[in-house]
Amino acid sequence: MKYIGAHVSASGGVESAPENARAIGANAFALFTKNQRQWVSAPLSQKSIGLFKERCEAYGFDARYILPHDSYLINLGHPEEEGLAKSRAAFLDEMRRCEQLGLRLLNFHPGSHLKKISVEECLNRVADSINWVLAQTQGVVAVIENTAGQGSNVGNEFWQLRHIIDRVDDKERVGVCMDTCHTFTSGYDLVEQYDRVFDDFGTTVGFEYLRGIHLNDSKKALASRVDRHDSIGKGLIDIEFFRRFMKDPRFNDMPIILETPDESLWSEEIQLLRSFE
Repeated sequence: MKYIGAHVSASGGVESAPENARAIGANAFALFTKNQRQWVSAPLSQKSIGLFKERCEAYGFDARYILPHDSYLINLGHPEEEGLAKSRAAFLDEMRRCEQLGLRLLNFHPGSHLKKISVEECLNRVADSINWVLAQTQGVVAVIENTAGQGSNVGNEFWQLRHIIDRVDDKERVGVCMDTCHTFTSGYDLVEQYDRVFDDFGTTVGFEYLRGIHLNDSKKALASRVDRHDSIGKGLIDIEFFRRFMKDPRFNDMPIILETPDESLWSEEIQLLRSFE
């Protein structure tokens, strides 16, 4: 079974996210548990925590299909010690918020070398950061999102994701989220080489580590290394990819999250995708 939703607003408190997901006919969703553009936010109140859990239960949202996203400011591969320490502290806070909310996953962009260290050194720092945070938390899986490779971002090639995973001590608490726009624009041809791309992923990373999908079309071309999402069927990833994806059992039983730019279309996009099953 496919669990499909979108990255919904948590404006007014995390407890609004289940309401917003329900309104678009979702059975999965993503959210920010704090302001994604601030380093420090007020702690979650017991009222918000309680309401979030109550509404998830009332609307049938299982924690396995909720994929929170961390702050865009965090860089777990930061080349400088001050920036690295600040990012690790912020990521630890994000993980603890997930613990409080009873969530099991936390999606994050791996980081950037900022042209000051090598790709491999940056990847090693990401893995060290994950180990540091996992040692201080329980139950929540660190979910690495592949990137488009824009600028100095790492994580755009499958081997880089595996490099990080290999250096994480607790393999049960590390996973991957594949973003289809990022995959396409980083150079993996989902349209013409569907089988080859996912065979490569399975061999290099392993489907046992796949914990979620960001299902997005792309405004930018294959291998452009530019991160610009588009609505389903309106971009450069052929609609036949989405038909095939929805029939592929390898993507069952995990959160499939729309991050498409026109939120007024989310309900229609979810219905369209379900019509392909």
